[in-house]
Amino acid sequence: MQVAVNAMSQSDTVASIETSYDAIVVGSGHNGLVAAAYLGRAGKSVLVLERSSHFGGATISAQIFPDYDAQLSKYSYLVSLLPACIIEELGLNFQTRRRTIASFTPWKDSAGQQRGLVLSNVDADRSRTSLSEMTGTSTAWDSYQKLLALESAMANIVWPSLTEPLRSRYEFQSQLKSDLQREAWRSFVDEPLGNVIERYAEHDALRGLIMTDGKIGVLSHPHDESLLQNRCFLYHIVGNGTGEWRVPVGGMKSLTNALLNCCRSHNVHLQSDSEVLRVEPGTRFRKVTATIGGQMKSIDCRYVLINAGPKAYATMLGEPWTPAISDEGCSVKVNMLLRRLPKLKADVRPDEAFCGSFHIDEGYEQMKRSFASAAAGQIPNPAPCEMYCHTLTDPSILSQELREQGYHTLTLFGLDMPYRLFEQHHDARRDFILQQYVNGLNQLCDEPFADCLALDRSGRPCIEIRTPQDLEREVVLDLGNIFHNALSWFFTDDVELAGTWGVETPHSGVFRAGSSALRGGAVSGIPGRNTAMAILSLSGHR
Repeated sequence: MQVAVNAMSQSDTVASIETSYDAIVVGSGHNGLVAAAYLGRAGKSVLVLERSSHFGGATISAQIFPDYDAQLSKYSYLVSLLPACIIEELGLNFQTRRRTIASFTPWKDSAGQQRGLVLSNVDADRSRTSLSEMTGTSTAWDSYQKLLALESAMANIVWPSLTEPLRSRYEFQSQLKSDLQREAWRSFVDEPLGNVIERYAEHDALRGLIMTDGKIGVLSHPHDESLLQNRCFLYHIVGNGTGEWRVPVGGMKSLTNALLNCCRSHNVHLQSDSEVLRVEPGTRFRKVTATIGGQMKSIDCRYVLINAGPKAYATMLGEPWTPAISDEGCSVKVNMLLRRLPKLKADVRPDEAFCGSFHIDEGYEQMKRSFASAAAGQIPNPAPCEMYCHTLTDPSILSQELREQGYHTLTLFGLDMPYRLFEQHHDARRDFILQQYVNGLNQLCDEPFADCLALDRSGRPCIEIRTPQDLEREVVLDLGNIFHNALSWFFTDDVELAGTWGVETPHSGVFRAGSSALRGGAVSGIPGRNTAMAILSLSGHR
């Protein structure tokens, strides 16, 4: 594990920095590294400048609890939108693994007993039986399958286009061939997401389960007229044509290390502890001024690839930055190390329930109320969240000793926790919300959840929480937004943008190579690859 940490931290010497490059990449998040690897592979001279002491941005792992040899994915943690073509074209030594269980959703029967809906990735009969038990009808499964068919039709439309030049809304609409495709477009693009959910799901818990994909990372509700929830939902269902969220083997550090190895094999210069202060556009060359190894340097280049949020982009170019309301981050992240998985009140084994996405207080009507509370600046109570256990699918992030002793990790993601909630009394509110999550788990567990947490040498439980403010400070996510800004559609309504890659800026030779690009967001590498394709098409080869 130490080798991986060193790989993420190893920087080239300052003395090796040249006075000019074909391309300078600002920020070493996975998108920046993807772009650098493609350009380096094409024979371009590339310099990556990273402000922090390590590479990888939010796609890193860390020994969060120093007393235990466990490398947790610190920020981002699952992979769906990373195209197979990036792994194949760059020859990355990176793998993901399927979770046998897709999700576990608690519910109560008429006698008030805890039950659980289990949706399996490998056993359709198990899923059908579980859904029928919850809804009391066999037709619920048929309706759910119709919704999944619509999702699949939409994924087939959207997914192949994300690694191609942008198309217009009209171009997509004109190519819809079947009634299924047209209904999918209407359901996920034209109408609020709540309409299709309410059309194909009757049970509140199932509706809530579906709606979470439209809320993770954004402050929205089923009938939001902005359709932000629709855009978020699409990001969660189209990945690789299936929408399946997979576990990165070895944790998120394995992706970063694979990209770093690829970059180094193509002579990309990697420099950490280097903050870019200014980017000066030009007609032929751009100038980048940065502090590198404590020294101020100005370097010329043909292309600047900014893999950073809108605020950093504006600051480097000396432009104003005014975020939209929809740019506000609204998620908290909780990392935990457990001595054992807790027993549940529901008649479901812990290794099944915690393997997939474990939904807590995410009923459809309840999340409407939690949104209303959060939008009004009040902490939702109860607080909706979901979590999963990485180590049930991939135990390699734990030392052999911890594996043998039955330790596990849990990753929890809290919804409806906007930046505004923490602008005052930050620490007190953070601690209160963490306790809310523990309380929510206590309602579902057949033993005190805290009894299952590992303790450090001082007797403190191994659990940490990151608010939007923490994400802004630690990973420079503007307003704590895990997507950098409001998610975009997969198409454009601007005819002038049709045919571009969605990464271009008003400044010639300057590109948005990160999540704030059109079709950016999540762990995908798509903006990085698209930026490289845009540059290589300009220089006459792909």
